[in-house]
Order: sequence, then structure tokens, then C-alpha cells
Amino acid sequence: MNIRTIEKYIIYFIFYSIIGWLYEVFLEVCIYRWGFSNRGVLTGPYCPIYGVGAVIFLMTAGRIIKDKKYSEKIKFIPLGFLVCMASATAVELLGSYILEFFTGKWLWQTYENYKYNFQGRIALSTSIRFGLGGVLMLYALQPVFEKAVSNLKKLHIPAVLILSFLTADIIYTFVIK
Repeated sequence: MNIRTIEKYIIYFIFYSIIGWLYEVFLEVCIYRWGFSNRGVLTGPYCPIYGVGAVIFLMTAGRIIKDKKYSEKIKFIPLGFLVCMASATAVELLGSYILEFFTGKWLWQTYENYKYNFQGRIALSTSIRFGLGGVLMLYALQPVFEKAVSNLKKLHIPAVLILSFLTADIIYTFVIK
């Protein structure tokens, strides 16, 4: 993997982390009507777990459909759904253990209220949503993001700034705060 590809993944990571945060806030404010709160673990308006999931989607299911004609890509939707669902579930389970280790809790402990769940850490209904979201991401959002990022001549500065900001936020959240 070359440096430009890594820089692209860093930019995709932050895009999808922000989209994940917006999705969480939308659910909280508009669907569940609990009111607004920062849905991320870190201070900024992003949920890194969505960025991690998206990068994994790109490196797994994304590689299956890369460089194929749209008519061929359609055939891979069921496989893409399953790969995204399984990988997101694994990321969510691992993320819950990591967050519990560092903070004593994880943000989605409400999963124990879902009918099919494992230790309140993962749930079937959310896994299905993540599979559907992964397909939406791969087939609708990622082509737009790829086009936007490919039009940027230099990715080094944005990638370094994103990593610096995330590092500062992690240090602030877990060390200083």
C-alpha cells in the first residue's frame, strides 16, 4: 500500500466518522427524541468506530467490487451486505471491550434491550442496519468521496492535520480530561 492510498484511507476515515456521528445524532434527536448529546467518545463531532468500520468495508467488500462495471457490481450486493454486517459486528464487539477497558462503559449499552443481543454489546437488528449501511456506503457514498478525493492534488497536508487533530482529541479525552 503506497502513501497516497494511506492518506486516502485517513480522509475516508474522517468522512465516515463524521457521517456516523451525524447518523447517531439524527437517531437520538429525531427518532428516539432523547435530545441532543455528543454521541462520540471523543470531543469532536465524529464517531471513530464508524470510520474504522468504513475503512474495513473498503478493504474487504470494497475490493470485491472495485474496478467492476456497475452492472457487475449489483451482483455482489448480497455478499457485500454479509461482509459489511459481519465486519461491523466484529468491530462493534471489539470496540465495546476496548471502551469498557479504557472508560468503564461503552456507548451502546442499550443493546441489552434488543431481543437478539450478546451481552448488550452487539445486536442482530443493528448488525443488519450496519450491513445495509455498508452497502449504501459502498454503492452510493464512496464513489462520490473517491471522486472528490481524487481531485485533490496533495493529500499529505489534510491527512497529517486529521491525524494530529485526532491524536490531540484522544490525548485530551483519555489523558487530560
